[in-house]
Amino acid sequence: MKIIDKINRSQEEGRPFFSFEYFSPRTSQGMVNLHDRIERMCYLGPEFIDITWGAGGSRPAATLEVVSNAQKVYGVETCMHLICTNNPTEKIDKALSEARACGNQNILALRGDPPHGQSEWTACEGGLNYASDLVRYIRKTHGDHFGIGVAGYPEKHPESATMEEDLQFLKEKVDAGADFIVTQLFFDVPLFLNWVKACRAIGITCPIIPGVMPIQAYASFKKNIVGLSVPQWILDGIEPIKNDDQAIRAFGVEVGIKMTLELIEGGACGIHYYTFNLERSTRLILEGAGLINKTDYIKKNMPWRSSFDEKRKEESVRPIFWSNRAKSYISRTDNWDEFPNGRWGDSRSPAFGDLDRYGVYLKYTADEAIQNWGSPNNLEDICKLFVKYCHGETLTLPWSDQALALESGTIRDRLVELNSLGYLTINSQPAVNGAKSDDKIFGWGPKGGYVYQKAYLEFFVSPETLEKLKHRITKFSSITYNAINKAGDLHTNTNGCKPNAVTWGVFPGREVVQPTIVELSSFEAWKDEAFALWEQWSKCYPQQSKPRELLSEMAQQWYLVNIVNNDYHEAEGIFELFREDAMAAQAVQEAVEKLDQVSIYAASSPSSNPQIDSVSLVEPIKA
Repeated sequence: MKIIDKINRSQEEGRPFFSFEYFSPRTSQGMVNLHDRIERMCYLGPEFIDITWGAGGSRPAATLEVVSNAQKVYGVETCMHLICTNNPTEKIDKALSEARACGNQNILALRGDPPHGQSEWTACEGGLNYASDLVRYIRKTHGDHFGIGVAGYPEKHPESATMEEDLQFLKEKVDAGADFIVTQLFFDVPLFLNWVKACRAIGITCPIIPGVMPIQAYASFKKNIVGLSVPQWILDGIEPIKNDDQAIRAFGVEVGIKMTLELIEGGACGIHYYTFNLERSTRLILEGAGLINKTDYIKKNMPWRSSFDEKRKEESVRPIFWSNRAKSYISRTDNWDEFPNGRWGDSRSPAFGDLDRYGVYLKYTADEAIQNWGSPNNLEDICKLFVKYCHGETLTLPWSDQALALESGTIRDRLVELNSLGYLTINSQPAVNGAKSDDKIFGWGPKGGYVYQKAYLEFFVSPETLEKLKHRITKFSSITYNAINKAGDLHTNTNGCKPNAVTWGVFPGREVVQPTIVELSSFEAWKDEAFALWEQWSKCYPQQSKPRELLSEMAQQWYLVNIVNNDYHEAEGIFELFREDAMAAQAVQEAVEKLDQVSIYAASSPSSNPQIDSVSLVEPIKA
C-alpha cells in the first residue's frame, strides 16, 4: 500500500500517525539486532518505517535485505531510501525492480551526500543530478506504482543560497511527482510551523511530515545541531547533565514529548522519528505524548503477521510450527507460485525449500550463543535454560527468535513445570473459547468477531518418555499427536492426510477463517530444520567437549512431538497428560526434603541408635 494512501486515511479518521526511520547496519550481528528491534517496534503500530540507503550509497544490499524482511516477514509498510550518489541509472533500475519484487511500493527519493572522500557532490557517470531528476525517472520508468517521498529542510539545505531558493527546489520535487515530504530533523517547532506556511504559500499542498530526533547522547546531539536553531531551554537543560548519559536520555524523552505535542497541536498530520536503531526513547516519547498506551499492540488481521509480499496477498493459512521462526518460513516458501487461501492444499502442494540451499542459522555467533545459553553439561542444565526462557530471563532459544509470546505467557507456569520435567517446549498456545477479536492478547481479525483456538504443545522429549506418553494418550479421546525423530521414525494417532485447524475466527459477513493448522507433511519439513538447529547449537562448542557431545546426542536420539487437544472448551485438558510426571516429581521433592530433615535431626539430636531413628523417619516416603 502506498504511504500517501495511509496518510490520507489517517487524516480522514482525524488520527495523527507516527513512523520510524532505521539505517542498515555494517555487521551481520547488527543486522540481526535490527531485525529484532523492527519486529518489536512494529507492535507499537507505526504507519510505516523507512530504511536508509547507507552513507554515500555504500550498502544497497543491506538496505534491500531490511526492506524485504520488513515487507515479507514483519508485514509493515516500508519506504526505501534511494539516492543519486554513486548510483547510475542501471543500479537504480535494479534497486527499483528488487523493491517491487518484495512488495515495496514506497521510495524516499534523495540526492544523497557527497561520495566518500569528496567535499562536494558530483553526479556519477550515467547517473542523475538532483532528487527531482530521480523522482521524474521513477515516474517515467514505473509510472504510478511507487508512492514517492522527498526531503524537506525547515532551515534550508546547506547548499541553497536562500530559503526562497530552497523552497523552489522543494516545489520542483513535488511537481515532478512526489506524494509527500519528510523533513530533516529540527528542534524549533514554531520555526517549522512557519516553514510549513511558507510551503503552502507557494503551492506545495502535499502532506509534510516533521522529522524528530530523540536526544540519545550529548556528543551526537552537538554533532547534529550544527547549523540548526535550537531553543534556549533545550541548550540550558542539556549542558548541566552532559556527562550523565542516563539523565541525557531522560531529558531527550522530555524534549521529544514536548515537541510531539506541539507539532500535533500545530496541525502536523504525523511525526517521523529518527530512531538511530534505538527503541526505548522513541517508545517512551510515544507513551508520554499519548500516541500509544503502554499495553497497546498493533491490531493483527491474522494470528501471524501478514506478509506485504505481492504474491502472498491472498495467503490466509500457515502451519503452526514456524510460529517462532517466521523469517525461516517465508524464506523456505518463497519460491511457491501460490499460497494457501482459505484451505491448506493436499500432499501435492509445493515442497518446502531444501535446507541445503536455504541454510539453517542461529540468531547468534558461537561466542554469543555461549554467553546467552551457557555451556550445558547435562540434561538438567538444558532444562534450566528452557525454564529461564519461559521466565523471560533469556529472550531466545535456537528454535525461538523472540521472547515467549503473550498468549503463551498465560500458561507460563505450566510451561515451566513441563520443562522442569524434561519436556523441552519450543511452541505452544492455550485453548481459547470465543475471545473477542479485539482482545489484547488473543485477538486478531476484523472488529466484532470472535476467535478460537485449540491447546497446542510442541516439545522435544527422550524416547523413553515418549513411550510413556503414548500410553497415556490412549486414555484421552480428544488428544491427537505426531512424534518424529531426526531419522524420520514417525509415531502418530492421526490419519496423517488431513490438516487440523488449531486456530479459527468467526467474523461478521465472512466465512469462518482457519489461519493456523497442524499438518503432517509440513511437520516433516519442519523437523529437518528443528533437528538441524540442535546440530548448529552443538557446533558453538569445541569438538569432544561435553556440551557438544550432549547436544549432538539429543539431536540424534530425541523426538520432536506436537500435541493438540481438540476439545477447545478444556483450558487445562492438555496438561492432564503430564499430571503423573508432576506428581512423581513432587513425591521425589518431598522425599528429598524429608531426607534433609533426617540429616538435620541426626546432626542436632544424636540418639543412641541414629540409624533406627533415620529409618523410621524415611519409612513413610517408601510407602
